[in-house]
Amino acid sequence: MVSKATRAGASGRWASCPSSPTGSCRRSAHRPGARGASGRPRSGPPGRRSVVDRLLHRGREAAAPGDPRDEVWRRVKLARHLGRPRTLELLGEMADEVVELHGDRGFGDDPAIVAGLARIDGRRIAFVGQQKGADTEENVRRNFGMPHPEGYRKAMRVMELAERFGLPVVTFVDVPGAHPGPESEERGIAEAIARSIGLMIRLRTPVVAVITGEGGSGGALAIAVGDVVLALENAVYSVISPEGCASILWRTADEAPAAALAMRMSASDQLALGVIDGVVAEPGEGAHADVRETARRLKSAIVTRLDQLAAVPLDELLEARYRRYRAIGPYTEVAAPAVAQPPSRGLTDRLRDLLDPGRWAAGVPLPGSSRRDEPPAHEDV
Repeated sequence: MVSKATRAGASGRWASCPSSPTGSCRRSAHRPGARGASGRPRSGPPGRRSVVDRLLHRGREAAAPGDPRDEVWRRVKLARHLGRPRTLELLGEMADEVVELHGDRGFGDDPAIVAGLARIDGRRIAFVGQQKGADTEENVRRNFGMPHPEGYRKAMRVMELAERFGLPVVTFVDVPGAHPGPESEERGIAEAIARSIGLMIRLRTPVVAVITGEGGSGGALAIAVGDVVLALENAVYSVISPEGCASILWRTADEAPAAALAMRMSASDQLALGVIDGVVAEPGEGAHADVRETARRLKSAIVTRLDQLAAVPLDELLEARYRRYRAIGPYTEVAAPAVAQPPSRGLTDRLRDLLDPGRWAAGVPLPGSSRRDEPPAHEDV
């Protein structure tokens, strides 16, 4: 009888396996520590695994040290950090008084969006913000910060109150995206987002929007239309999540860091593109490291901007806001290179062929057609 150790040493194809009834199991014959195309250790038969690697990664190599993808992906992870301050935490540090309002006066209340009235340094404001949970239980209750239609309708109700009473509006954006479930579709999520954007464009009161964490898709834009848009240093803002973009372009979410870099979703990139107006520095390793200091810096930036907007006549403010969003998305037009087109038969020539009695008498088919009594050449009959 050959011992397990002898079997393992003799062929390199057998090794001890506690889960096997015989105490041994098959081990792949490829080199220990061998790596696939993605740079990760292979698992499973080498031939099959290499095919999977080629299909998923198409031969792309892992990011090299110092790769710019690493930096933008670090910021994405900080924007999603579980300890990152949320809307109510920031307001608790910034405001002298906070009164939260509930319900959309149509369907119900959505805990994923908080809205109400507050006082910051003696200035009365209306606030709207997405609210994620601090733990699993709260995240479930708040739907992981993904609002339903009633959340956006609640936000609109509070913004209309602010307009009626002449209060500036401050919004806090931190959302991966609006809730995409069937119940949201049934209650009109697209209509609610569109109405919210339309309302904010014409809202007759100053509006300051702040991207505090994730700013994802229309769920973020629905409350981010403002006269001034600020972002915390490690916040991100994009039309789609990096994983979603990578899944569309490369058919795998593993390329999310490359997608994040390509979309230029970091706060510094958004500032360079003119999408936002200012970046608020975060203390230490990020906002989660010192919530109080983060709130102090954000409060200073918000108060400064509110004072600047208060000095602008309302009609000028609305015109500038409208022009701002009409101009977002700068692009340049490049003339397409001239491509020589092969000569084609004109309509007159084709009609002349149809009217040629000789062609009909001879039974000659028109170019590009086949006789009805003859099957096409590529079909089996």
